[in-house]
Amino acid sequence: MSKEATKSIVERMKGRILMNYKRYFLTSESVTEGHPDKVCDLISDSILDACLEQDCESRVAVETFISKGQVAVAGQISSNAIIDIERIVREKLREVGYDNAEFNMDYKTCNILINITKQSNDIAMGVDNGGAGDQGIMFGYACVETDNLMPYAIDTAHRLAEKLTEVRKKGIIPYLRSDGKVQVTVEYINDFPFRIDTILISTQHLDGINIDELENDIIEKVIKTTIEDDMIDSETKFLINPTGQFVIGGAVADTGLTGRKIIVDTYGGYAHHGGGAFSGKDATKVDRSVAYMLRHIAKNIVINGLSRKCEIQASYGIGIAEPLSIFIDCFGTNRIPECDIIKIVKTKFDLTPKGIIDYLDLKKPIYAKTSNYGHFGRECFTWEKVKQI
Repeated sequence: MSKEATKSIVERMKGRILMNYKRYFLTSESVTEGHPDKVCDLISDSILDACLEQDCESRVAVETFISKGQVAVAGQISSNAIIDIERIVREKLREVGYDNAEFNMDYKTCNILINITKQSNDIAMGVDNGGAGDQGIMFGYACVETDNLMPYAIDTAHRLAEKLTEVRKKGIIPYLRSDGKVQVTVEYINDFPFRIDTILISTQHLDGINIDELENDIIEKVIKTTIEDDMIDSETKFLINPTGQFVIGGAVADTGLTGRKIIVDTYGGYAHHGGGAFSGKDATKVDRSVAYMLRHIAKNIVINGLSRKCEIQASYGIGIAEPLSIFIDCFGTNRIPECDIIKIVKTKFDLTPKGIIDYLDLKKPIYAKTSNYGHFGRECFTWEKVKQI
């Protein structure tokens, strides 16, 4: 049903209750690059990229933790690359605007602790033979709600978070700082995104800024320049810094940890998540590479017209190359039986870790770009490409 037809029905049926009328609200969240968890993701993925630039066979599993004036980097790296982790950390902190010890963190003076070991021989033994680097379950998802086949709520939240960063860096709203969060609540009617009910934005800013000025600038220069006019109406609520000022942020106000924004990274809570984080892991870690592949497959199932919505799950065992199971749910939107779609997937795609790495070209230093505004729905990545199946 078209959006115009849906709106017409809603207008005619106001005040009446229909048993077959499905209405619900769904909320998704995104955060800016200066959020402490995302700073940690960026550092971990930048370390991974630095290793891959020199040695494409690098095995990396690195996590970062930040708190007031402190950065800790720990994990396992098996690589021929020679990298300066402290330099990478300070460079990334500077890039995201962590330049003040009072309000977020000072990249020049913070303490950095590094604890890196090599990959366990027990894990390496299974991976060297082409098997998965761990056991686990992974999901991929796609739907027709947006042009990039992402759920509308998370796609909108990402666009707003990215816009917050843009207006800060370009000086359009010069008093903003890098930490920020966005939350978007969408009203759905019969599984169609009908209107935006609420936009909540909390953004760090310089001290002494008038809150009314901030609210007006965010609405006019961030929200209205990003959101489609027909998705906002007179009842849409704008909540800008609901507690008032937001001066102290970043790693002063909060801790950060790699892999703590996994729903932000994927589908905003609209689809399942296997539980494994992505950032700081090379592609032999199926938590990452298989999730990318399953998004690719789900997107291609939808874009080839086999269904309007698709979620696919796969499970793996450590040291085992082939998936232990594959499950597809098209939520009743499929044009052919789901069992036949699974047959197509098995025929068209190599789902071994090596097959996925080669097919998606995952040995390149591309990962720092994934760490903000979602790993999916952005055409610059190989897993977002389409093919005829």
